[in-house]
Amino acid sequence: MEISIISMVLTAVLVLSCLFLVLAPFFKWDAYLSTSEGKQETISDKEALLTTLNEIEFEYKMGKLSEIDFKNLKKQYETEVSKILKSEDRNVKTNVNASVMSDVEREIEAALKRKRGKKEGKK
Repeated sequence: MEISIISMVLTAVLVLSCLFLVLAPFFKWDAYLSTSEGKQETISDKEALLTTLNEIEFEYKMGKLSEIDFKNLKKQYETEVSKILKSEDRNVKTNVNASVMSDVEREIEAALKRKRGKKEGKK
């Protein structure tokens, strides 16, 4: 029995492609981790700022902070929270495809027209 060179090459290609398919996700994992960690940091930053705002309000109500200090701190932390929220909003808006959004809006308007037509037909 003789093994041909073509069958050896095809076997090697098959084995290498299988190895690539099995190992490829492990090499992309680092990129995924860095992306998800960035999102997690933003979420934890926002939660920390909101918690701090609640603590500041609590301390003001307990009489531990003067009104001026309370207003200054509250404004400072609200500004930071608003920056994070605007950043999240921009990320959401850029991820939404404009054509898909217009299709959704047309479908909603068509559904509203059908619903209004049914209500007028019942009266």
